Amino acid sequence: MLAGKRILLIIGGGIAAYKSLDLIRRLRERGASVTPVLTRAAEEFVTPLSVSALAGEKVYRDLFDLTDEAEMGHIELSRAADLVVVAPATADLMGKMAGGLANDLASTLLMATDTRVLIAPAMNVRMWEHPATQRNLALLRGDGIGLIGPNDGTMACGEFGPGRMSEPLEIVAAVDAALADGPLAGRRVLVTSGPTHEPIDPVRYIANRSSGAQGTAIARALADLGAEVVFVTGPADVSPPPGVTVVAVQSAREMEAAVMRALPVDAGIFAAAVADWRVASASDRKLKKTRDGMPVLSFAENPDILRAVSHLDDGRPGLVVGFAAETDDVVAEATAKRLRKGCDWIVANDVSPATGIMGGTENAVTLITAEGAEDWPRMGKDDVARRLAMRVAEALGA
Repeated sequence: MLAGKRILLIIGGGIAAYKSLDLIRRLRERGASVTPVLTRAAEEFVTPLSVSALAGEKVYRDLFDLTDEAEMGHIELSRAADLVVVAPATADLMGKMAGGLANDLASTLLMATDTRVLIAPAMNVRMWEHPATQRNLALLRGDGIGLIGPNDGTMACGEFGPGRMSEPLEIVAAVDAALADGPLAGRRVLVTSGPTHEPIDPVRYIANRSSGAQGTAIARALADLGAEVVFVTGPADVSPPPGVTVVAVQSAREMEAAVMRALPVDAGIFAAAVADWRVASASDRKLKKTRDGMPVLSFAENPDILRAVSHLDDGRPGLVVGFAAETDDVVAEATAKRLRKGCDWIVANDVSPATGIMGGTENAVTLITAEGAEDWPRMGKDDVARRLAMRVAEALGA
């Protein structure tokens, strides 16, 4: 897929810049050519010599280099690639992109390009979560900038959380998807998946038997069709697919916040099995057996994410797809749910124990739309995902 593709790689100044060396190697072994651009700060972490040696290309560094401007001006450089990749995309680079600043070679190239741009953020968790960074991210998403990561993990500074740059092979998969000529190329799709865990105390929680396998398969199928996929997942049994932006959450309220941050999108596929209730006041200490008997738990209703997104006045996806896992009167219950929630489609299935579907490898679904109910034969979850992804592409006019 990447053979003959030209990648302009902008390397920002952060410790994650060391991963860019392996990224260059991975891209080149798949047949892509890589033209590297180093910011001044990036040179504190990787040397121009090492980058040039791996890329087999000249490294561009200075906006006011007379030789570079004479041989290949920055305007031409910015438009000669099939894709511009920024890895790592530091908070500073993201801020410049969002604000339209162009005071060095990297930021000028990003302003001058008419090529698609994919960023792989990397920064301290507090910087990533800072309101300014999240505002900049929202602006960049609105401008159509592609995103991969960041991942959760331990930072070089010792803190843990979102902010680690995606691994080189994850970025390669995202590059592959961004350059794919599939019917969903240029489309941004949100997929929720897995269960949610609602804490009772630090060691116990309320959950369900969802494995996350169907949502994961859907995210993979959409990415295979060229979509930019934001994958918001609870603590699932299966690993997320490559080439998507993974947002890991635990509770329903965390999932709601992640979903709202991901908007706007062209379509939202809500396959997660979100817990309907949570403990109103979860204990911060492990609940112990006492002579007073069983503890009394009071419950509160969790946010209805599907309904909230379906009724948005501003930013509602063009297509909203919900899921209904039922044990009785599947079609009737799912049809009523579609009307109650206000979504466009409902994918319904029978998860009664006799079917073996919950946590299994197969699924048998009924697609509920405004036109009626369409029964699909029992098939593997990957096959269900591919069929649904193609229907999404058709609905979006892709």
